[in-house]
Amino acid sequence: MQVVDQDPHITSLIEYSGKKSVKPILQTEAAECGLACLAMVSSYHGHKLDMPSVRKRFSAGLSGMTVHHLIQAADKLNLAARAIKCPLESVGKLSLPCILHWDLNHFVVLTGVKKNQIFINDPATGPKVLSVASFSEKYTGIAVELMPTSDFKKADERQKMSLTQLWTKISGFTGALTSLIVLSILLQIFVLANPYYIQLVLDEVIVRYDDVLLIVLALGFSLVLLFSTITTAIRSWLILRLSSQLNLQMGANLLRHLLRLPMSFFETRHVGDIVSRFGSLSDIRERMTTGLVETVVDGVMSTTVLIVMLIYSPTLTAVVISVVLIYLALRLMMFRRLKQVTEASIEAKAKEQSQFLETVRGMQTVRLFNAESTRQSHWQNLYGSVINSDIRLGRLNIGFEAARQFLFGLEHIIVIYLAATGVMNGSLTVGMVFAFLAYKAQLTTRFTALIEQLILFKMMRLHLDRIADIAMHEQEAHRDNGREIERLGGEIELVNVSFRYSEQSDYLFKNINLRIAPGECVAIVGPSGCGKSTLIKIMLGLLQPTSGQVRVGGEDIKDIGLVNYRKLIASVMQDDVLLSGSIEDNIAFFSPEPNQELIYQCAYFADIHQDITRLPMGYQSLIADMGSNLSGGQMQRLLLARALYRQPAILYLDEATSSLDVERERNVTRNITSLPLTRVMIAHRPETIQSADRIIDMAAL
Repeated sequence: MQVVDQDPHITSLIEYSGKKSVKPILQTEAAECGLACLAMVSSYHGHKLDMPSVRKRFSAGLSGMTVHHLIQAADKLNLAARAIKCPLESVGKLSLPCILHWDLNHFVVLTGVKKNQIFINDPATGPKVLSVASFSEKYTGIAVELMPTSDFKKADERQKMSLTQLWTKISGFTGALTSLIVLSILLQIFVLANPYYIQLVLDEVIVRYDDVLLIVLALGFSLVLLFSTITTAIRSWLILRLSSQLNLQMGANLLRHLLRLPMSFFETRHVGDIVSRFGSLSDIRERMTTGLVETVVDGVMSTTVLIVMLIYSPTLTAVVISVVLIYLALRLMMFRRLKQVTEASIEAKAKEQSQFLETVRGMQTVRLFNAESTRQSHWQNLYGSVINSDIRLGRLNIGFEAARQFLFGLEHIIVIYLAATGVMNGSLTVGMVFAFLAYKAQLTTRFTALIEQLILFKMMRLHLDRIADIAMHEQEAHRDNGREIERLGGEIELVNVSFRYSEQSDYLFKNINLRIAPGECVAIVGPSGCGKSTLIKIMLGLLQPTSGQVRVGGEDIKDIGLVNYRKLIASVMQDDVLLSGSIEDNIAFFSPEPNQELIYQCAYFADIHQDITRLPMGYQSLIADMGSNLSGGQMQRLLLARALYRQPAILYLDEATSSLDVERERNVTRNITSLPLTRVMIAHRPETIQSADRIIDMAAL
């Protein structure tokens, strides 16, 4: 938690309300703070929600929620909500938990007001403790109190992802894991025999001066060592193989799902956050292989060693177990704090990574605006948050390690004292003491390792929840209906198409009816922001209309299936990019069997062929990151050649020639006009608009 300085004068004005225990829920999309706050308050009252479940019920849209929208959503959850103007000095009178309007563009949950401290759950960063002065800088004076109505019912709608959902989809995992556990237990049996070797040497060989027995024991335990070494090598090899298989299959499965998510998923998330969530796979893989095996083995062997120790001395064993239980209780008591700090650390790293990638990607803009210092300062602030999170995590780990050393050091002193007493009164032999100490070392090592693994398994819920944001998200609707379509009619028809981004937002357009004949070229015009690009995205199937149908060749594109539909169309959008590879790779979009003749033909139609042939490596010339080594006009013509390579029945163009000079654009338009396809284009340049067969004004639809 973050604590900020106090202001004694303002503090004296505040009434205190105590503190409520409200589980923090972090937003995963930029505009979801209102939904996250609503989920926190609802969960506190017993109707448990998380971001996936509350997102299914409500949509925040791209611009977020207002207080009015928040009250409407609360009503659907049977929470009576009222928005009030609450001055700073009356904050302590609010019914907690409540939602506060924060910093003019954000919502947080107020969880407590105590002397000199105000507690909030910020859905962007987590729990915070603020001074009254710091609180007053962000608080806008608007609060939303929420109380359950008589219709409110406790329920649990959280969509939890279980570990079994991951490994049941991985072939051969269960069998390999079973073999690994068997080998590990066999290895521990060998390890279990070592203390007995010490006891036999001390109590039998040395006392009797028995050279023959010593040789027999040495040879026998040498064989044990040999088998142990071989078993260890086989076990390590199995772990390596299983980890590699898990990495590959889990990564491939998650990426496959990610690539099939709707575009709205990517438009509302930062790249760094997606990369960070994907990176949680490595922690889960570690737990599912080494962690799971070690947990099972440590549990079995701890029980076995405990039985052996009880045979030696119940009293000494009771001392050891008491200390282990104290350490376990300490770790469990601090787990919630450990989880909060770990989650904050992961979120801080994701934000820092997003900002870093954004800065590198926009380096030209940063340079031209002399914003290097500003971006550096912003990054340093975020990186400072990462360091501070790591420091808080490090402090906890230092505390755990110090407690462990003290507890088990004290336990060792007590055990030695009691064991020495046992030797002196004849209840134990010296060999038994040495053997017991060896078993004790094994037990404490295994028990502490088992406790750490159990904590890490509990912590894995954090990583599962992060991956669940990807894995549990519904794939793009109507992707595949199982049909195969080889040809598509060029007729396009929009039937009563309406669209808005969320239930709370206004319609961008409503009840559009439009028919485009096969082979026709249509230019859609209108002022910026009127919905032209959105309309084309709906026609492409990237966005789902709020109501209405998009028909192609007389059939709804939902019935055709978006995968089939996109095989037979092509597009050049404003924000399209080229990928790392050669020019040939990009035109053929990395086809395993590119058609060379078609590549050259498409480049000719896009009027880029001569530019390519003048390059030293021609079509094998490499394209830098997202086409950064090309001019805007060259990039647009390559994108157009890539679209034409698909030999589409319909071609959608969104400002696809805006960077070309008039003469070049005229050549490109003339070339494309000769092709048998339907064209739908968005343009502002008069020359481009005039080349169309028909002009459609968005304002007239």
